[in-house]
Amino acid sequence: MSREQERELDVQISFFEGVVARDPAYVEALQALGDGYTRRGKYAAGLKVDECLSQLRPEDPLVLYNLACSHSLTGDFEQAARSLERALECGYSDFKWLAEDPDLEPFRRHPLYKKIRAKVRLLKSPKA
Repeated sequence: MSREQERELDVQISFFEGVVARDPAYVEALQALGDGYTRRGKYAAGLKVDECLSQLRPEDPLVLYNLACSHSLTGDFEQAARSLERALECGYSDFKWLAEDPDLEPFRRHPLYKKIRAKVRLLKSPKA
């Protein structure tokens, strides 16, 4: 990322921090803020945002998936597994992205990922 892109991202982050400070339940602003933190490498801050989103939308598969990504990026693989399992239970179904998402790369090297792969295989198999 160039310095100009970093500056632009920092401005966006600052903007969304202000929006969220005024309205802590503004889901779209929280999502943009969490994405900005992650893109900037501020994984712990992104995790806090994703945890807040998971409280606001506990059944949203994409929110739970993003929470799993944040746990992966911060090295909490047990929580990443729990969040991914919950995302799958709630209907997350972009299995191709799950297998390629760079945010999950640290978790895919962990033994717990095998359980997720097995669950995905079951979900992908045709129903009898």
